[in-house]
Amino acid sequence: MTAVHQGEPSKLAIFAMVVRRSGPHLIEATIVPAVLFYVCLLAAGLGAAYIAALSWSYAALARRVVGRDPVPPILVIGVIGITVRTLVAVISRSSFVYFFQPVLTSVAMGGVFLVSVAIGRPLIATLAHEFWPLSPEVAARPRVVRLFRRLTLLWAGVNLASAALTLGLLVSLPLGAFLAVKQLSGLGLTAGAVCLTVSMALRTARREGLHAAPVPSPLPLLAALPELLPYEQLAV
Repeated sequence: MTAVHQGEPSKLAIFAMVVRRSGPHLIEATIVPAVLFYVCLLAAGLGAAYIAALSWSYAALARRVVGRDPVPPILVIGVIGITVRTLVAVISRSSFVYFFQPVLTSVAMGGVFLVSVAIGRPLIATLAHEFWPLSPEVAARPRVVRLFRRLTLLWAGVNLASAALTLGLLVSLPLGAFLAVKQLSGLGLTAGAVCLTVSMALRTARREGLHAAPVPSPLPLLAALPELLPYEQLAV
C-alpha cells in the first residue's frame, strides 16, 4: 500500500474494473443457466429445465478442466449448489423445494457474517487477507478495522435481504414471473452493495492515505466478490 496520487481511479472506474473482472463469470455461472432454465421450463417442462441448467453448468466446468484453465470460484459454487438442489428437488418432487434451498443457505451465510462480527473477527478481514497482502500495521489501523466490520455487516444484510426478497417472490408469484423478477432484483441488490462497498473502501483508503498501487483491483475485498454474493445470486 502506498500514498495516494492524482492518478487514483474514480469510483466509476473501480466499479468498471469489478464488472470486467466478475461480470463474465457471473453471466456464465448464473444468468445463462437461469435463462436456459426459464426457456426450457416454458418449452418442455420442469424436467427439461433441470437438465438444461445442469448440463450448462457441468459443460462450463468441464471446458475449463479439459483446457487446464483457471476455474472461477463462482462457477464451482454454482455447480455444487445446482447439483445438490436438483437432487433434493427430484427426490422431493417439488419445484418449491428447488428454489427454497438457496434461501436457507443465504440466511446461514448472513448469520456467519454476523457471528464473525460478534466474536471480533469480521469475515471481510479474513477474505481480504486471502486475496490481497495486507501488512499487520495497515490491517490493525482503527479505520481499516472499522471498515472491515462495517462491510461484514453490510454483506450480512445483503444476504439476509436477498433471502427475504427471494422468499417473498417465491410465495407470491408464478414460477415464470418469479425467475425473471428474482434475477433482476437480485442483480440490482448486488450491484448496489458493490457500489457501496467501493465507496466505503475508497473513503477509508483516502483518509488513511492509502491506495492499492500495482494491481488492477483497487482494494483487497473486491477480489473476494464471488465469495460475498448472496447464494441466490449464484443459483438458478
